[in-house]
Amino acid sequence: MNKKIQFQDIGNKDFKETWEHQEDLFNGILDIKIKNRREDAGLETPNYFLFVEHPHVYTLGKSGDIDNLLLSEEQLKEKEVTFYKINRGGDITYHGPGQIVGYPILDLDNFFTDIHKYLRFLEEMVILTLAEYDISATRSEGETGVWLDAGTPFARKICAMGVRASRWVTMHGFALNVNADLGYFDHIIPCGIKGKAVTSLHVELGLEKVNEEEVKKKLLKHFTTLFEAEFV
Repeated sequence: MNKKIQFQDIGNKDFKETWEHQEDLFNGILDIKIKNRREDAGLETPNYFLFVEHPHVYTLGKSGDIDNLLLSEEQLKEKEVTFYKINRGGDITYHGPGQIVGYPILDLDNFFTDIHKYLRFLEEMVILTLAEYDISATRSEGETGVWLDAGTPFARKICAMGVRASRWVTMHGFALNVNADLGYFDHIIPCGIKGKAVTSLHVELGLEKVNEEEVKKKLLKHFTTLFEAEFV
């Protein structure tokens, strides 16, 4: 089992370009797995972890409802926001500046073959990171992602998640609001959940700006511990 993960921080990049890059890495792993199965080749499968920040974009998961996007095509153009229907689970979400987006592209055969556990580990990574800022975050029953004050009238989501998996290979991932402009969430029903607010780390801490590089380091630290992995 290969627990080494090739790490790439690709900076600010268009969603579609990043999606295509993910697909290339994802399909490369699948090709090796298929070859191993057909030819008993015994080849090691690689793992990847991407950090990226996207320009303003709304993405709709394959089970999502287009009615959860509250803007017309014209309004999207006016606001310079792109929109894509994509092949992850979940409903609609927003990505944009001030948000740390992480895409682990892993062969779970190298770790554990359990998608439920995989999602819980991603949530735990974020929960442990936020705890370092004295933010008490939790899961919300039946709702993937990370929340503050879950189960109360003040519940608000700070990190959205949506993944795709095939033959135990993952893609897509999580989006943690660190310095996000929350106004962009007003134009969607985030994750298709009505009446629930969205927040960002800088808002919760009462700061103008949080050091995003510092947050990334904490996320990676907790990821390596949980997955017993090593970044290269």
